[in-house]
Amino acid sequence: MEEERKETVTTQSNNGPVSSKREATGSQTIAYVVYFLLGVLEVLLAFRFVLKLLGASTTSGFVDFIYGLSGIFVYPFEQIFRSGVGEGLETKAVLEPATIIAVFVYAVIAWGIVKLIKIMSGEKQE
Repeated sequence: MEEERKETVTTQSNNGPVSSKREATGSQTIAYVVYFLLGVLEVLLAFRFVLKLLGASTTSGFVDFIYGLSGIFVYPFEQIFRSGVGEGLETKAVLEPATIIAVFVYAVIAWGIVKLIKIMSGEKQE
């Protein structure tokens, strides 16, 4: 079940530059989608980490939205380490190791999914 790569190559002519077009295979397209979704999740978790670290107020709609959306992804890692809390006059900064662990775990999972897709598609491993 090996798919062929479609490739269009136009050679240099006297009238214009070289143009080249390659279409992704099905497995490459799936890998791009997996990495895109990972990127979205990583950005969401990075927002959570920075907002917690800076002690952002949960009365803000944006902060509450980010915490609510990212909370489900951080939940499995919550009790691994204790969070460090620093209280200021107006804010409460939280160093949340669960978010850092989630970033690495989800990156490894996405990498594993992409490798599995490549293996199952019969694509040459790089």
